[in-house]
Amino acid sequence: MSMVWPCPLTVDAYASMGRAVQVPRPECPSCSGPVVFWSGYWRHVRWLGRCRKIFIRRVRCRACRVTHAVLPAFTLAWRLDAAEDAGAVIGQVASGACGVRPAAVRAQVPYTTARGWVRRFAARAGELAVSFAALAVELGGEVVRPQPDRRRHAVAAIMAGFAAAAGLPGWAALGRWRFACAVTGGSLLAANATSPWLIIGRRRFMPPRSP
Repeated sequence: MSMVWPCPLTVDAYASMGRAVQVPRPECPSCSGPVVFWSGYWRHVRWLGRCRKIFIRRVRCRACRVTHAVLPAFTLAWRLDAAEDAGAVIGQVASGACGVRPAAVRAQVPYTTARGWVRRFAARAGELAVSFAALAVELGGEVVRPQPDRRRHAVAAIMAGFAAAAGLPGWAALGRWRFACAVTGGSLLAANATSPWLIIGRRRFMPPRSP
């Protein structure tokens, strides 16, 4: 399982630290037990048209012995590209500012990649809209009115959720797409159709901390 921590560092800053990057040590999301760091692995992230190699920490629960990857908020689970790049494309297309191809050129990613993001987001738009709208209200934010276009509705709900969270310590610096990635546990564009961020009234995402 992957967990996402609200990392405020740029991709370049994170990559430059290599194995020395400091990440928080959360509770186990499976049983809430204490965890220990358990090595890690290297992976690539494409940001602004260039790939960077970053080190991902893993933790292991002392109680249930399950291991978890601790991803920085700019990474999407099972995706090469950074959350901000994917979010920028989705936002532009959903708002009607441009089509997928011009948005892909601006993000410096292949057209087919950008098209895949938009299609995956559209498939999950209904779930994302309802969940982020509910989170926005729970955090004291504005009520999001339904919109005819599901993608636009989902983006508006994410923006409302982020606006509400920005009033809490540490969240404003992340930006809306890292926020969305953190809340969804990195699965913003995954095929998983189950909302991972609310479990019996308790959120499964880590609070921000100072870098």
